[in-house]
Amino acid sequence: MSDRPYTTVLIIPTGVGAEIGGYAGDALPVARAIAQASDRLITHPNVLNGANLYWNLPNALYVEGYALDKFAAGDWGLAPVRQNRVGIVFDSAIEPEIKLRHLQVADAARATLGLHLSDYVVTDAPLQVELRTAASGASWGTIGNPGSLLRAAETLITQAQATAIAVVARFPDDFESEALQLYRHGRGVDPLAGAEAVISHLVVRQFQVPCAHAPALLPLAIDPDLSPRSAAEELGFTFLPCVLVGLSRAPQIVINQSQSNNLTDIWASQIDAVVIPANACGGSAILSFSQSNAKIIAVGDNRTRMQVSPEAVGIKAIAVNSYLEAIGVIVADRAGLHPAALSSSISSLRQLSINH
Repeated sequence: MSDRPYTTVLIIPTGVGAEIGGYAGDALPVARAIAQASDRLITHPNVLNGANLYWNLPNALYVEGYALDKFAAGDWGLAPVRQNRVGIVFDSAIEPEIKLRHLQVADAARATLGLHLSDYVVTDAPLQVELRTAASGASWGTIGNPGSLLRAAETLITQAQATAIAVVARFPDDFESEALQLYRHGRGVDPLAGAEAVISHLVVRQFQVPCAHAPALLPLAIDPDLSPRSAAEELGFTFLPCVLVGLSRAPQIVINQSQSNNLTDIWASQIDAVVIPANACGGSAILSFSQSNAKIIAVGDNRTRMQVSPEAVGIKAIAVNSYLEAIGVIVADRAGLHPAALSSSISSLRQLSINH
């Protein structure tokens, strides 16, 4: 047994219609189970965010997608923290009543959860978020005024000493769209997720601080046929609570490994296992991890709109049917057992020929 903490990375790509993790916090049970089987779990907001619902996982690290890509490549490290000072950026396009609802949520998070929040900033121009859908069905989006977002984030960092940034952008209301109706009924792709990723990527790339996004939308009409997987987003006026909770303990980013605290900071070389949907293996993070000693565990029954198998990109992976099986592989590996030893058929050893 190694004295080093067993560290697992759980990746479920954003906006690709994952059957588990493609909705409102529906991957939280998976994260909770994997966290129990590991000393440390590293995952991203798409997995842990459940709008007004969240779960405290003391050994989980909440890492934004761009930062996770840089971490996987070995460029950045992660420094666990006890508490961040979270600043909030509000899109100036948000109507006064909706902004007030979000401010009340922020105050409630301070009063009931003890979170450390700074003063907030309103952007100097509307962010102009637009939503798009790729041919594959994956969602993405654009932001018309990225400079306005970055100026607001810089103000929070320099004037309010914020160490993490929550962004609340006004997203288009498209109540009658087919994509939204399918998503609410548990049969479609999250139409907001791709655009949300663009927003957080911009801030993390520019300032190297934790960031996550909560869209501002008008409340939807009640739907009696709502899917349980989408229901968390229907509970209130805002998606902000889970973002504030996640960012409150999100690890800080370490840029220079030579200045890293070797006792506490985490680097890609310390990752033991990476769990990924089996047909979504084309992302930057998983391609980087595949070049390391980490075990790649590909989960077959978490289907997505992507069609990139481990074999298609030359990744050696352990194929499992479910997250329950993935957890079994992690437990066996942590115990120093080869997974094949737990099956009923073990092949005999073969003699190799010596090359002359």
